[in-house]
Amino acid sequence: MTNLTKEAVLKTQVIQKAWAEPDFRARLLADPKAALREAFGVEMPDDLHLHVVEENAKEFYLVIPPHPSAIIPQAERIDIEPAAMWGNGG
Repeated sequence: MTNLTKEAVLKTQVIQKAWAEPDFRARLLADPKAALREAFGVEMPDDLHLHVVEENAKEFYLVIPPHPSAIIPQAERIDIEPAAMWGNGG
């Protein structure tokens, strides 16, 4: 399983647990690193900042990831057309 797939699976598990267990949800919002460590055994580096927010019906959060040039060496970059990520609207 790739790191991206593992990350997606973990995100899904965290969300499902937060929906099912109010105490976990509260802990995740208050201290996300501790909540992930306690519930899933996930250790996160001290220099990584983790922010957990909760959407509601009137709010939507759009996360802008780092530009690929900041994280992927030039030789490994690929071009992704916006339609490949967002659909073509049709």
